[in-house]
Amino acid sequence: MIQEISKNEIPDCVEVICKSFMTVADGFGFTIENAPRFTAFATTEERLIYQLEQEQRLMFAYYCDGKIVGYYSLLKQNEEECELNNLCVLEEYRHKKIGGQLLEHAFLKAGNMGCSQVNIGIVEENVKLRKWYEANGAEHIGTEKYDFFPFTCGYMKKML
Repeated sequence: MIQEISKNEIPDCVEVICKSFMTVADGFGFTIENAPRFTAFATTEERLIYQLEQEQRLMFAYYCDGKIVGYYSLLKQNEEECELNNLCVLEEYRHKKIGGQLLEHAFLKAGNMGCSQVNIGIVEENVKLRKWYEANGAEHIGTEKYDFFPFTCGYMKKML
């Protein structure tokens, strides 16, 4: 079941985000030393509270037996574009179509917000993830290399 989170669920969401993104960090050799701004290391309760209250992001969780096992947030960037952030599923719940349900839900919510495009950022070297987004209708639109990341940022969009 997917539903909007409440502020008191933020600690659980932080745990799900960090644990989920840690599998990516481990798989690609990211550490707090070489990538302190990577999601697995940089997500905190304070950051999510700021995103919820100041940025007015919509935040949703996937619940399994009352426990949060997946998460995503949406930020309205302008009248036509939303940014999808931190879509994740705990490793032990992967390959059960939860990520696809969260993604479809995000596209529906973005459309309800009046957006015609959803922007997505990925670790470009994560070919499996890029192919998954492409299989779900997203188009790869470019890359950017930043000094503070040991990887290339890939950018994708999904037209609604």
